[in-house]
Amino acid sequence: MAGHTFNEEFACAVAPHRLFHGLYLDGHNLMPKIMPEVKSIDFISGDGGPGSIQQVNFIDGYPVKYIKNRLDFEDKETCAIKYAGIESDAFGDQIDCATHEVKFDATPDGGSICKIKTTFIPKGNVVIGEELLKAGREGYMEKFPVFIAHLTENPHLYA
Repeated sequence: MAGHTFNEEFACAVAPHRLFHGLYLDGHNLMPKIMPEVKSIDFISGDGGPGSIQQVNFIDGYPVKYIKNRLDFEDKETCAIKYAGIESDAFGDQIDCATHEVKFDATPDGGSICKIKTTFIPKGNVVIGEELLKAGREGYMEKFPVFIAHLTENPHLYA
């Protein structure tokens, strides 16, 4: 069964290298500090490079308990990353994995164009429910405005 792909693109006033660093290179430290629903992010395996696996743990009462992400590719120079959510209690019997390709391109005014491609891959021939797809997409996208606001309010971070 084919996956369900969502493409997002938006502009923001934060430079690409700052977004990339805050969200991905130091996200395991910053995310639990600025997103109250994130309890912790732990390395399960690897050293942070391709092949590494991190587990994001959410607070009690949040609709998702955890998600494990595997880093497949990162390019610090071009601010591009590809990783996959390989396990989560939210996947249930419908989703095998969720892949994310993110790229931050510079704009002439010093900001970024954020390009995000997310694909939800079903388990076998399962048809993923629209509600689960919507919740997954919204849940994934909710971190971007939080990081953008935090980096805008703290221009010294990752400068």
